[in-house]
Amino acid sequence: MAGRGDAYEKYLEAFEHWRGQGWRVTACDWRGQGGSGRLGLNNAGHIDDFSVWVGDLAQFWRGWAAEHVGPHVLVGHSMGGHLTLRAAVDQVLEPKPDALVLSAPMLDVFPEYLPLFMKRWFARAMMKLGDPGRPAWGAKEKPVSLVKLRRDLLTHDERRYEDEQWWRAQRPELVLGPGSWGWVNGAMDSIARINQRGAIEAVDLPVFMLATSADKLVSPAAIALATRRLPDVEALVLGEEARHEILREVDLVRDKALEAIDDFLKRRVPA
Repeated sequence: MAGRGDAYEKYLEAFEHWRGQGWRVTACDWRGQGGSGRLGLNNAGHIDDFSVWVGDLAQFWRGWAAEHVGPHVLVGHSMGGHLTLRAAVDQVLEPKPDALVLSAPMLDVFPEYLPLFMKRWFARAMMKLGDPGRPAWGAKEKPVSLVKLRRDLLTHDERRYEDEQWWRAQRPELVLGPGSWGWVNGAMDSIARINQRGAIEAVDLPVFMLATSADKLVSPAAIALATRRLPDVEALVLGEEARHEILREVDLVRDKALEAIDDFLKRRVPA
């Protein structure tokens, strides 16, 4: 399950790797992005409540798992990693996955020093000032006040970054604008839900956490805290060599990440 603004086409290379390891891979776009329509104004990525996406994932998982012989592993990146963990926290995944793999999950947003209750207050205030479906920031992947080139936030690999642009040119319906204020408010509420006392501690299945301390899109500190709270977790935390899209990084970084995931799955989810 891909991240905010993503489409599954970006990850075909990773899917092919896992297919070569003997896995059968299925992916889909979240409601309101990728090839699944739009819910916001001016092509904004909008949702009223992240629970809608959690319900979509639960329904999809239930039907998919019934049609495919196990073991079953659920993989999520960024916002997809957040929603994957949220579904596990809410215990709506039936049958229960044999494992989760979370890649740079969105467990908090910047600035890290700002308490979550203040971020929630601000998001709710902005919701009341206009249509919740309006864009919350400019055309970049994060607020324009934090001036960074999108590519420099995502990957060091120019070829893989250009691959995403190729897909967007071939399939314009994949292009998604900024998140809406409804999305921001929903994200803050969902992060608060995951952070509730005992919520992460109740996730009773193996989890592999993939992250980078150099992430500038999601909070490395929140990922580190969640890793400490999960009862059954293994982690690979990279440094400056990796940006947010670790599975779309340069070969040296990407191969290290895939090798660690493969090793985890072979040990914890044997065929």
